Amino acid sequence: MPLQKLQFRPGVNRETTSYTNEGGWFDCDKVRFRFGTPEKIGGWEKYSGKSFLGTCRALHPFVALAGESYLGVGTHLKYYINEGGGYNDITPIRATTSAGDVTFAATNESSTLTVTDSNHGALAGDFVTFSGAASLGGNITAAVLNQEYQISRIENDNTYEIVAREVASLNDITVDGAYTPTAVLANSSDTGNGGSSVVGAYQIQRGLDTTVAGAGWGAGTWSRGAWGSAASLTAVGDILRIWSHDNFGEDLIINVRDGGIYYWDKSTSSQPFARAVELKDLAGADTTTPTIAKQVMISDRDRHFIVFGCDAQDNIGVQDPLLIRFSDQENPLVWSAEATNTAGDLRIGTGSEIITALETRQQILVFTDKSLHAMQYLGPPFTFGISMISENITIASPLSAIAVDDMVMWMGEQEFYIYSGQVQRLPCSVRAYVFNDFNQDQAEKVTAAVNSSYSEIWWFYPSAGSDTIDKYVVYNYQEQVWYYGNMNRTAWIDRGIGQYPIAASTDGYLYYHEFGTDDGSVNPPAAISSYIESSQMSMGAGDNFVFLSKLIPDVTFDGSTSPSPNVDFTLETRRFPGTDYSQTTSSNVIRSSTVPVEQFTDQVRLRMRGRSFALKIESDNTGVEWRLGTPRVELRPDGRR
Repeated sequence: MPLQKLQFRPGVNRETTSYTNEGGWFDCDKVRFRFGTPEKIGGWEKYSGKSFLGTCRALHPFVALAGESYLGVGTHLKYYINEGGGYNDITPIRATTSAGDVTFAATNESSTLTVTDSNHGALAGDFVTFSGAASLGGNITAAVLNQEYQISRIENDNTYEIVAREVASLNDITVDGAYTPTAVLANSSDTGNGGSSVVGAYQIQRGLDTTVAGAGWGAGTWSRGAWGSAASLTAVGDILRIWSHDNFGEDLIINVRDGGIYYWDKSTSSQPFARAVELKDLAGADTTTPTIAKQVMISDRDRHFIVFGCDAQDNIGVQDPLLIRFSDQENPLVWSAEATNTAGDLRIGTGSEIITALETRQQILVFTDKSLHAMQYLGPPFTFGISMISENITIASPLSAIAVDDMVMWMGEQEFYIYSGQVQRLPCSVRAYVFNDFNQDQAEKVTAAVNSSYSEIWWFYPSAGSDTIDKYVVYNYQEQVWYYGNMNRTAWIDRGIGQYPIAASTDGYLYYHEFGTDDGSVNPPAAISSYIESSQMSMGAGDNFVFLSKLIPDVTFDGSTSPSPNVDFTLETRRFPGTDYSQTTSSNVIRSSTVPVEQFTDQVRLRMRGRSFALKIESDNTGVEWRLGTPRVELRPDGRR
């Protein structure tokens, strides 16, 4: 019989059975489609050899006037500005004690110190920096005390515990949030209390790394609310920590979702970097400056500071989850709406809270929990106007929407959406596969990303058996196809200021993506295991058994760094659509020459029998980049025995 070309439709389809999807692809991991054919995705390498504390869910690149390149990094524990690979901690300070308000107590042969500070307001996991302390008399010296500590345990409103350690900087940390330096044990001479000059500087409360769902007994911190009342998860420290941020020239405005609004002034920072301060505390800020918000943004077109889900100018400190306020043009200090400025506010009339806002070329899109609105600059005297686009949408999380060109795409509940002038549900050929294996309790972690070099929108999400992000699904908006895989990434920024996309992982590192061919999270780099498998294809008409006797591979290894790159071609046969594959034959296809034409294994002889078969291509070696062409197979008829 003549050779049969194996030409497949681009994209993966899991909405039908494998047999119904004949001529298409059914399963994959770390593979993308380009010009209709599958290829292995690019590798990744560490952005810096230094790690950060916490799980990062926010990245923002910007450039200072003098040309320094910065990267804002927001985690559930800290906010950093990365410069030259080093992490500068600018986490705001929420409270600083008076001298002598803090005292220490040690126990002989224990590294645990009890700290007393009336109404400290801290949570376990918060950070505090001590200064002015004197030695306790023995091993607990002044140098041991006068450094930053992470609170290990809260005893009550007035006391908490820390673990004494050797002097260390933030570079001496492990990615799980613990310090690596050796603990210091107190001895019998450590009977002092640190003296009368101790000052404690408390950073803003840490956020959660895992969403806590529901309300009731046990939800929230001890003693919140009246006795017998249901606890609610509204305190900043008890919700998933999500940052929003934007740069105003070379300065930075940052916000903890449902928390404070802060400003980092580049001109006041050198080495070490100054910490961000509350916006309301800037010199000259008026008394109506908002103090709490769900999100902040600088409007690119008209240079207004915009805060979403904030407190009203006549009710400072009380959050309105549907209120939008904007400052005077190019002035973060003036928020009181007057005839002489362009400050003002808008309130959305549908939904219960603002989930997120995205700036596009033409407008700002504002999502509530059930509606979508367009906010547009009108100019004086109204400044901004807002109109409803749709009141029949859902959105998975504050980070699940992404803008690219004139489109906005987002993940909702059991759906994907696109807005390009009107809201439409995005047809998805892997919808059931994604949402049938999805941890709805951790949906707030869903993160959308754009990889514009390949016309891709990625959504990273937690599978049903995981509390952390472990999977992704991709929509290629140029080819209008879907594919998916396994990967742990919690934040992503597209190439722009930098040459490559940058993503954050739960291992505490940032990574350049589409960089090389391998997994650079380890040293030496490890292979990226990638594969794609087709749906079942009938052998002949499918009513008789057929022998599969030859495979002619077609693959290119362009871009590989290995001297002998290779992939495995696997053919599997079935007798009936619902049975297991009864015969499997795998052959390694190796590149043998690149001059003048790339050459590789010419043909594979085999002898397999069945009514249908599937093709699988996979690689698990370092230095390999592959792209499938149009392989061919030879089929020979057989009887019905």
